[in-house]
Amino acid sequence: MFGIGPGEFIGLALIAIIFVGPERLPKFSSDAAKFLKKVKNLANTATAELRENLGPGFEDLQPSDLNPKTFIKKQLAGALDEDKPKTSAQPKIDPDLL
Repeated sequence: MFGIGPGEFIGLALIAIIFVGPERLPKFSSDAAKFLKKVKNLANTATAELRENLGPGFEDLQPSDLNPKTFIKKQLAGALDEDKPKTSAQPKIDPDLL
């Protein structure tokens, strides 16, 4: 979750114990979990509203598709695919060579 590895998670837990204190840590953890749940719910709601407001044809739109870097990569990849010559399944044989 959030790209945090086990070592980093343990480090954050130790820092939380030091700054918050062991007696207030359960309440702090509960509040942090509620906050993260609200943020996740807000992000999901915003994504759903964006898809709804864009209308038909955008049902499969992902938030990462709106990233300019990703958009340019997809457009360039599509343009490069169009430039490639289409090869047929059967090779053409020149009768003069036989």
